[in-house]
Amino acid sequence: MDIGKFKGHAALWVANIVWGLNAPICKGVLVSGQNPGGVSPFALSVFRMVGACLLFWTVSAFLPRERVAPRDVLMLLFASVFGIQLNQMLFLWGLSLTSPIDSSIIATIVPVLTMILAMFFLREPITWLKSGGVALGCFGALLLIYVSQHGAGQTSSVVGDFLCIVSAVSYAVYLTAFRNTIVRYSPVTTMKWMFLFAAAVSVAIYFRPLSEVDYAALSPRTWGGIGYVVVCSTFLSYFMVPIGQRYLRPTVVSIYNYVQPVVAVAFTIAVGLDSFGFSKAAAALCVFAGVWCVTRSKSRAQLDAERQ
Repeated sequence: MDIGKFKGHAALWVANIVWGLNAPICKGVLVSGQNPGGVSPFALSVFRMVGACLLFWTVSAFLPRERVAPRDVLMLLFASVFGIQLNQMLFLWGLSLTSPIDSSIIATIVPVLTMILAMFFLREPITWLKSGGVALGCFGALLLIYVSQHGAGQTSSVVGDFLCIVSAVSYAVYLTAFRNTIVRYSPVTTMKWMFLFAAAVSVAIYFRPLSEVDYAALSPRTWGGIGYVVVCSTFLSYFMVPIGQRYLRPTVVSIYNYVQPVVAVAFTIAVGLDSFGFSKAAAALCVFAGVWCVTRSKSRAQLDAERQ
């Protein structure tokens, strides 16, 4: 493996380990019947967008300035709509209405959608090894979620599930349709512009929910959860994903989504809320085997070279 691909895989491991803890932490921050002292998904969306925007622009001040072509600024605006605004805002809204189990299951459709969309946008072939890896990883993720679902108060919602589906579709579109623009610039440059657009939109749309938050009543635990969501699952993860996009194909980037339920289950086992058994071991093995298969599948460039 060359150094570029190594960086891509390492970045995606970091991003998806962080995201694996995001759903349970977000659920603890969002206001609900079990957590009346939380914040609304709309206010949390503003915290994420504005917080990450400030962090990326602050970091960019210490780096060489990178000029972005006007046409690419427009492309980054649309990339922000699909990769951040629809993806994250609808995810939080959907998560506030449905269970983390449902949101985790829905997230498994991202690699499938990405593989299909990459065929249309990037002319990436759907090979037997790639499709088999996606199917194997999807099976492992669903099995892991199935054998781990338990606990009271985890209610499903058709509206919440639908919002999570739209969020997943928008992220798959982002990974494929805007890849060529994303890889043209550094991660900080692309993200500072994308989050600037996202922050402006979120403040304009959700100003009222933001102003209605009783900040003095928020507990230290809630503030800690908000800090994790802003710094780790938004700033850090969105800094890492463009690195993966630069060196790896969209389907490889997306199949790392299957690592997230593995991380979530590992966390619940580590804190004593779940136990480890054969079913979980088999599910995790399927996930990692699926990631390996997609990684080993041949790209369009490799197939073209073989034909020549």
